Amino acid sequence: MRGFVNTLAATSLTARPMRVEDLESILPVEQVLYRFPWTRGNFMDSLAAGYQGWMLFKQEYLIGYAMVMISLDEYHLLNFSIVPAVHRQGYGRQFLGYLLDWAKSTQASRMLLEVRPSNLAALALYTSMGFSAVGRRKGYYPAGLDASGLAQREDAIVMAHSFC
Repeated sequence: MRGFVNTLAATSLTARPMRVEDLESILPVEQVLYRFPWTRGNFMDSLAAGYQGWMLFKQEYLIGYAMVMISLDEYHLLNFSIVPAVHRQGYGRQFLGYLLDWAKSTQASRMLLEVRPSNLAALALYTSMGFSAVGRRKGYYPAGLDASGLAQREDAIVMAHSFC
């Protein structure tokens, strides 16, 4: 990875590529974090398709994980998760910074992501890290059932961080 600066090197954090056997650690966290979590199949399909999964550790403890789809020079952050026990401690910022540095070092032109408008903490993080809103996907996320039992959907804000 030409030009890659490991921004975690000066911390007690390490990042490494995700492996199939990591799913045993990821899936319970995913269930706690999200009302509509990714399944084992979602992760398996992503890894089988060649998407880049990343794991973040503090010593041997899982702190976070991410899944990135690479399409030519555009990187799409599909899943970015930090273990709930360590929320609000700066790990998300460090991990996202690491992923941005990695993407830039591999000649990515930009990184995209979707975020729920209701996820104010994530919106604040992404904005502070240089992402800006570039679009909206109507009805992108499942949002449960309304009082009459009809399925509800929530829009997604599409955000981009450009490296050019």
